[in-house]
Amino acid sequence: MQTRREFLGNAPLTGMSLAALNLFKAAGASTLASAEPAATFNMSGYAAPVLSKVRIGLIGIGNRGTMAVHRLRAIAGLEFKALGDVRKERVEPALKQLDQGGGQPAAYTGSEEAWKAMCERDDIDLIYICTPWRWHAAMAVYAMEQGKHVAVEVPAAVTLEECWRLVETSERTRKHCQMLENCCYDFFELLTLNMARQGFFGEIIHGEGAYIHHHVLDEEFDRSYYTDMWRLKENAKRNGNLYPTHGLGPICQIMNINRGDRLDYLASVSSDDFTMGRMAEALAAKDPFFQSYAKADFRGNINTSIIRTLRGKTILLQHDVSSPGPYSRIHHLTGSKAVAIKWPLPARIAVGDNWASEVQMKQWENQYMPDLVRAMGKTAREVGGHGGMDFLMDWRLIDCLRHGLPLDHDVYDAAGWSAIAPLTEWSVANRSKPIDVPDFTRGRWRTNPRLNLSMKAAPVASA
Repeated sequence: MQTRREFLGNAPLTGMSLAALNLFKAAGASTLASAEPAATFNMSGYAAPVLSKVRIGLIGIGNRGTMAVHRLRAIAGLEFKALGDVRKERVEPALKQLDQGGGQPAAYTGSEEAWKAMCERDDIDLIYICTPWRWHAAMAVYAMEQGKHVAVEVPAAVTLEECWRLVETSERTRKHCQMLENCCYDFFELLTLNMARQGFFGEIIHGEGAYIHHHVLDEEFDRSYYTDMWRLKENAKRNGNLYPTHGLGPICQIMNINRGDRLDYLASVSSDDFTMGRMAEALAAKDPFFQSYAKADFRGNINTSIIRTLRGKTILLQHDVSSPGPYSRIHHLTGSKAVAIKWPLPARIAVGDNWASEVQMKQWENQYMPDLVRAMGKTAREVGGHGGMDFLMDWRLIDCLRHGLPLDHDVYDAAGWSAIAPLTEWSVANRSKPIDVPDFTRGRWRTNPRLNLSMKAAPVASA
C-alpha cells in the first residue's frame, strides 16, 4: 500500500504518466505528510465562549439555503444579520421571510466577492455556508480568519489541501468549523448511536453507508436547478465517491472515529458510466447547450469503497445518483451482539437470526432514544427538513453555541469525512490501490473525548 509521500516520491521512477500525476494532484494529494501543519490548539471537545444570542450571516440562497432560512428562523436565540447570494433575485424573497421587528438583515449580492464584506462585519458570530462545493473551504477559511464560527454544507472541502487549511485555520483562530451533516441527526441514526454507547451492539465490527438517489440525475441536467450547472460539472470531471459524508458521518460517530479510533486506509472502485453520458448525448441532440457535456467523461454509475480503521473495524460506502432505483442511505451496523439496518424501510434491529418485532422495536426506542430527540423531536418534525433531522441539526448547533458546549462534530470530522472523496478519486484512477487516510488530529484521536449527546458539558480537551 502506498502512502501519499511514497507515491509522489516514486512517481519519476515508476514510469507514471504526467497525466496520472496531475490527476493525483487534482484529487488533493499534493499535500504531503511533511507539509501537514503542526498541531496547535485541539478543537476536539473545545467549548467556545457562551453566546447569549447567535448572530448569523448566511451565504447562498439556493435550494439548501432557502430551506435553511426557513428552519433557522424558528430557533430561539438566533438573529439574522445578513443574507448573501450572487443573485439578487434569490436574496429578496428570503429577506421577506424574516420579520424580526428590528430591521431586516443586510443583503450582500451583485458580485462573487460580496460575501467577504459580510464575513468582515463585527456583529456576526456564525457564518452559515450553502454555496456550490467549490466555494465551501475558501469561504469557511476566510470567515474563521475574520473571527467567525462556521457551519458549512457538505462536503466541507473537495481537496486534501483544503481539508488541511480548514484544520489549521480552526485551530489557529479557535473558531468552530462544523460541517452540516444532517444525517447524523436522523432519529434512527441517533437511536443506534445511543444504543451503541450503552453496549447494546457489543463491539462494533462493521458499518455501511451510502448515498443512492436517482432523482439527483434529473436535477443535475435541469438547467434551472443548479446555478451554472455546477453539480453536473463536478460529475463530469471527477470519478469516485463524490458525496460520501451522509452515510459515513453516522458510522464514524458510532465507531468513535477521531475519538478513540481513526480511519486508516481505503480502496475504491467505480463502474463505468452507463447513463449520464447517454443522457447528455440525447439532450444535446435537441439542445445545443448540452453539446459540451455530451463529450464529457462522466464518473461511473456506482462507486464502492472499503475503509479500514486503525482498530480493525471496516466501513463500506457506496455512491450512485445516476441508476434507477429507490432512495437509500444504507445505515447498517454489525456488532458482536446485534445488528441494525435502515434502508429499505422500515428500520430494523436483530439480536439473533430474526428481526425484532414492531413491539420490541418500540420498546427499544422508548428505552434508548437520546434526550436530544426526546426534547426537540416533535418540534423538529413540525418545522421539517428531511423529516426533521435538518432542524434538529440546526437547533443543536445553535444550542451548543449558546450554552458553551462542544459541537457534536468538529473540524477534524469535517476534514476527515470530506477527504474521502479525493482519496477515492485517486484509488479509482490507480486500479483501486489502497491509499492512507490522513490523521487530521495528528495523534490526538487517542485521547480526544468521545461524542456526548447528553446536552451537558463534556470535558474540554487540552491544547
